[in-house]
Amino acid sequence: MEKPKYKRVLLKISGEALAGEKHFGLDFAMIGRVCDAVKEAAAMGVQVGIVVGGGNFWRGVKDGGGHMERSRADHMGMLATVMNSLAVAEVLEQRDVPAQVLTGVEMRTFADPYTRRDAVRLLEEGQVVVFGCGTGNPYFSTDTAAVLRAAEIGADVILLAKNIDGVYSADPNKDPAAVRYDSITYDEVLARHLAVMDTTATSLAMDNHIPVQVFALKDPGNIIRVLRGEALGTIVKEEK
Repeated sequence: MEKPKYKRVLLKISGEALAGEKHFGLDFAMIGRVCDAVKEAAAMGVQVGIVVGGGNFWRGVKDGGGHMERSRADHMGMLATVMNSLAVAEVLEQRDVPAQVLTGVEMRTFADPYTRRDAVRLLEEGQVVVFGCGTGNPYFSTDTAAVLRAAEIGADVILLAKNIDGVYSADPNKDPAAVRYDSITYDEVLARHLAVMDTTATSLAMDNHIPVQVFALKDPGNIIRVLRGEALGTIVKEEK
């Protein structure tokens, strides 16, 4: 079997992506396609950690803004990520892929509490680890959680699967002249205020020297293409 480019990865998936064309809730056909790709990655020998957003159910800043205190709104967002994490783990297990949900906020009825030691042990045992509750703290996005968990588990790369096929100089939906970058540095992303991740997540990735591969999740097979080393989307790293 072809040797993958990376040994251990952190896959970040937005909650909206899990909703598919429905744009709300869960599209199990879409989740199934993502889990098929994760199964193939595991078969290649890649250790996979997953952070899932919660925007298909609730976005703290957007949905709670002006109506409730920010911390409580963010707590609701954390609960949304747990629902998504449980769904992803269930679909993986239906495909005979062992998966474990670890949460940044303790809720033992649903999942085990996150510790770095447990996460690394499970990955080394060949299980897929799905991280719920973001960082476990309000005011931090699940993008930041993805970088934090990637740093803690020693991931080789963050696979940022989005609804867009890379990093552009401007919003390609609004600016037809927008140019997609094959490679860009963290400093350029921050200086140009490009919508890759929020600034906290980008700075954390830069400080910990973790490359971020941005690509479209519309075709979940892109996950495997990236693992095989194909030039896909945009790589964000220290130097071009």
